[in-house]
Amino acid sequence: MNEDVKLFLESVQVPWQAELCVSLRDAVQQAIPDMQERIQYKKPHFLKNGKYAAVISTSKDAVSFTIFNAAELTLPGNLFDGPPERKTIKLRSGELPVELEQLSTWVKEAASGL
Repeated sequence: MNEDVKLFLESVQVPWQAELCVSLRDAVQQAIPDMQERIQYKKPHFLKNGKYAAVISTSKDAVSFTIFNAAELTLPGNLFDGPPERKTIKLRSGELPVELEQLSTWVKEAASGL
């Protein structure tokens, strides 16, 4: 694990957000075993072949997870926002409207073109 990403994950103060961020990172790693990761714009970014695959960000009451290269994905429209090339889902405490395994599958599918 990249040291800066590790420090980011350890710095998340809200327990449910910290746990979710770690789970999301694990889901990306499952999807892209050879991913590269780094902090950019104060958020963990996950790359495949030097191109963005996913990003995690936190806010006061949510964790956002963005999938890049998402134009060809079939995603539930009521869960994701954003332009076709990148889709973001906002996750709140007690809500996980989609399984982490499904998120991992979508990331893997989107990253297959990178």
